[in-house]
Amino acid sequence: MRVVLLVLALLGSVAVPASAGERLPRWEPKPTGVTAQFRGLSAVSGRVAWVSGTQGTVLRTTDGGATWKPVGPPGTETLQFRDIEAFDADHAVVLSIGPGTDSRVYRTDDGGAHWRQTFQNTDAAAFYDCLAFFDPWRGLAMSDPVDGRFRVQATFDGGRSWRPVPDSGFPPALPGEAGFAASGQCVTTAGPFDAWLATGGGTTARVLHSGDGGRHWTASATPLASSPSAGVFALAFRSPSQGIAIGGDFANPDAPGPAVALTRDRGRTWTMPGQYPAGYRSGLAWRGGTVLAVGPGGSDVSPDGGRHWRSFDTGSFDSVDCAGAACWASGAGGRVARLR
Repeated sequence: MRVVLLVLALLGSVAVPASAGERLPRWEPKPTGVTAQFRGLSAVSGRVAWVSGTQGTVLRTTDGGATWKPVGPPGTETLQFRDIEAFDADHAVVLSIGPGTDSRVYRTDDGGAHWRQTFQNTDAAAFYDCLAFFDPWRGLAMSDPVDGRFRVQATFDGGRSWRPVPDSGFPPALPGEAGFAASGQCVTTAGPFDAWLATGGGTTARVLHSGDGGRHWTASATPLASSPSAGVFALAFRSPSQGIAIGGDFANPDAPGPAVALTRDRGRTWTMPGQYPAGYRSGLAWRGGTVLAVGPGGSDVSPDGGRHWRSFDTGSFDSVDCAGAACWASGAGGRVARLR
């Protein structure tokens, strides 16, 4: 026992379940009536949310999850929509992932009644993983490295058109380094100019940061483990200074090793907290000063910005997103829930 306590003191400890009488959040299921896996999720409010996933599926609710309307682009049943960014109940941009021409972007301005394809990758070596917006006009879409550097497309008109960011602004990628299209959160933004990319697969799990809207990038190492199936899977920033990286190993999701890192200097340095969720986690979201984390093995909450964690649900989710106090989660088997 002394040895166990010493190891925990040195390495930290995993999140623990709630104790008797402790009040923790809970997920309220919102049945969708479909079986698609929803890795794409965008919370607009407590009543409006969009999800996207396998078989070209895009759903939208405008009544708090009581009903869901299928609104995906027609003829896209073979695509996997791994990320969606919604600006309100009518306007949204969705990303399909995959090699070559499978990586595409579509935009709707009428709640999914009509879509327009605004980007289709033509480089067989590129594979787009996720996208994020600074505001309703400016956004970035991230691809795995091509010719040794990450590739990013930028939009300045809300996703209606895209143009490549010059690769000269990126540091060289590590051998095997890539992003993970697990939750639509491998790229994130905070404020008008700061953006971050999450990586893994190489010798080091890194975070790339841009302070000028995506034109120039620097890389910082994180203490998270990295391998072909491990690294940083999701990033979330409360402000341009304060952020969290989370991940683990999706091939070994029950491995208890720490997979959370915190930064307070725009991602220049990363430190591990003394406590962390148990196992692989793929999604992150801030709810004020509280952090939510989800993954196939369950959900965790940190009331103090990621320093201490409590497990509050054992169900499987892939992604989580909050709009103010309204938080949603989505995952496999058509599973969607709203936080209560």
